[in-house]
Amino acid sequence: MPSPGRCTAPTRDAAPEPSGSEEPSEAFRPILEIENLSVAFPTNYKEFVAVKNVSLSIRKGEIFGIVGESGAGKSTIGVAIIQLLDYPGYIKSGSIRLDGEELIGKSDAELCRVRGRQIGSIFQDPQTALNPVLTIGFQLKRAIRLSTGMTGAQAKDRAIDLMNQVGIPDPEFRLRQYPHQFSGGMRQRIVIAIALSGNPKLVIADEPTTALDVSIQSEILTLFRKLCKERNVGVILITHDMAVINEVTERVAIMQGGVVVEQGQTEHIINDPKAPYTQALIRAVPRSDVKLNRFVLWHKNQVENEIKEDHRAIPGWFNSNYEDALPDPVLEVKNLSVAFQSKGLFPGRMKKAVKAVSDVSFQVARGEIFGIVGESGSGKSTIARVLCGLEKPNGGSIHYKGRNISGLLRRRDVRQHCLDMQMIFQDPFSSLDPRQSIASLIAEPMKVHNLVAPAAIPGIVHDVLERVGIDPGSASKLPHQFSGGQKQRISIARALVTRPRLLICDEPTSALDVSVQAQILNLLKNLRDDLGLTMIFISHDMAVIRQMCDRVIVMNSGVICESAQVDELFEKPVHAYTRHLLRLMPKFSLRTT
Repeated sequence: MPSPGRCTAPTRDAAPEPSGSEEPSEAFRPILEIENLSVAFPTNYKEFVAVKNVSLSIRKGEIFGIVGESGAGKSTIGVAIIQLLDYPGYIKSGSIRLDGEELIGKSDAELCRVRGRQIGSIFQDPQTALNPVLTIGFQLKRAIRLSTGMTGAQAKDRAIDLMNQVGIPDPEFRLRQYPHQFSGGMRQRIVIAIALSGNPKLVIADEPTTALDVSIQSEILTLFRKLCKERNVGVILITHDMAVINEVTERVAIMQGGVVVEQGQTEHIINDPKAPYTQALIRAVPRSDVKLNRFVLWHKNQVENEIKEDHRAIPGWFNSNYEDALPDPVLEVKNLSVAFQSKGLFPGRMKKAVKAVSDVSFQVARGEIFGIVGESGSGKSTIARVLCGLEKPNGGSIHYKGRNISGLLRRRDVRQHCLDMQMIFQDPFSSLDPRQSIASLIAEPMKVHNLVAPAAIPGIVHDVLERVGIDPGSASKLPHQFSGGQKQRISIARALVTRPRLLICDEPTSALDVSVQAQILNLLKNLRDDLGLTMIFISHDMAVIRQMCDRVIVMNSGVICESAQVDELFEKPVHAYTRHLLRLMPKFSLRTT
């Protein structure tokens, strides 16, 4: 039986699903049928087949999941359905039928009558899906006009009705606002409203909750369930998040390398996966019910039966800085406060200061991974920036290795602080200069701070790349030639060459696939064990926090709500806000036999 809360096809329990030659009932008739679909992209060298002989069916009123890593072909299926493939991609073979009507072979004019009216699309990033210089009302009413023919007062009334349906308060006022005046979750709701403007039979949602806070993610998933139930709409949910798939879908297809390796009822796939790749993907998902030592990883078409911790030899360059014992605690923050004050409309006038962090105190013990968790705007990243000297505090003190570093003035002291405390940022794409080679990026901190003789730099770059799992032979390549996970490894390597004692990780895995995330989390744990590093790990993902951290603080609106050992926090949360976050978190716990 599907788990409670999942959206299921109408009248599911009224009769068994037809089999054999029986004519399927209306409830079980697929709204979308894909048979032997192949999508190819010609290149200068050879044709690349992104999707290979994929067959799927989606019923009315159900949420069907397509899950896989980057490059698996799941998003390609989504754009192939509405035939908006980037040139020179094309549908090589197969059939796509919407409510029994073949879509492949239709003219552009015919497809324009399908897009929006019969098939709605929700994209991953609402910030880029919405035009920043047009009001929300203009964009929503334009979609209504194109898909339904309504104009004037009718279109406005329809827009207000859609805004109400997706849960945006005071819609008449907010229609006059621009995308930047909405939060990330609200922008996603607007994109959903636009997708629903033509009363579609099918909605394609491509990574609609990626990088959203747990509460906003919960709101969006609840909205999808509501749409399925009330509108009888079929939804294709494309994602790499297995916890989200487990939470809301009834059926799921697992993709790897353009091929569907397994599909079926979500509950069966999660608890009894047959394909080795599916098994590895599920084992790489951070769990909230139990803390694991390391994640089981996927390697060369097979699952490692034993967890390899990969403790490689540490080069002498690193050992030379890690021999001295650190004091305990390494870091002590007392009554830290940070406020931001922006300029007013008129010269000389200032707006009211906004308190980002208020009276925050905590200690970080030697060799531990200390977690800071909270939603966007909670102040967790502001704390990280203050610790690294990128922001100035308004009050309180920061003691690192027993010394107050809150107001370092001497250039020499600031330099040593920067070397000793390094930060890994959330987005590896924007944290690496696209014009420099990897070797140059990693060598730069050593050259700027004159840490070592120039002749020794290539050897150190080789050693650190090997240590983080990047082929040293790739050192001459540019950042765009690496995957997202490899870029994050390169960011870690660049942070390590200054031989830091404290590593601050600000959402280092939030934009990564689940298996790549597992690799990075394993790597950080190995570095902590091998180098004796102390880490501060910042995240909005509660399951990742449980897997990584020893102790954790929960932040809300700039203040600490709760501080505890990580297992104690998950098993016996004290504060109401902590219980709220845990309750909203997508549940992913494997059935035990």
